[in-house]
Amino acid sequence: QQRDKLKQYQKRISLNLERERALARQLLKEGKKEKAMLLLKKKRYQEQLLDKTENQISNLERMVQDIEFTQIEMKVIEGLKIGNDCLNKMHQVMSIEEVERIIGETQDAVEYQRQIDELLAGSLTEEDEDAILEELNAITQEQMELPEVPTEPLPEKIPEASPVKNRPKPELVAAS
Repeated sequence: QQRDKLKQYQKRISLNLERERALARQLLKEGKKEKAMLLLKKKRYQEQLLDKTENQISNLERMVQDIEFTQIEMKVIEGLKIGNDCLNKMHQVMSIEEVERIIGETQDAVEYQRQIDELLAGSLTEEDEDAILEELNAITQEQMELPEVPTEPLPEKIPEASPVKNRPKPELVAAS
């Protein structure tokens, strides 16, 4: 609000400066040099006020930007605080002992599954493995069989010249 009031004040001073400059010219034309000089001094003083007002507006705008930035910083700090609280609650729920217990159970389960896999893989006899290899070779041979190549020579084909068909040209009809 203060910034807006200062800008309105600037507009008023600017309008006064223009009026006083025109009035000073008028007074000089009329030969009233003393009054014109007094008006120019007053005009100069108002120009200095205008500069001060501009500096105050700059200070106010800088202050507004600082306040907005501080508000953003506060939101970031609040977000960090909420995140920290959340992490603390998670740490309370999940203690180091609990995590170590879960990791141990997972490693035990992986070891147990590996033992099952070894038992299943080792249960095949040598005869079963031979049968598997024979079946694999049979499948491979099926994929390798190629069709027979014809023994008779290919007939020689002479390309025939196809006659060009004459198409009737479309007629143009006047629109009615």
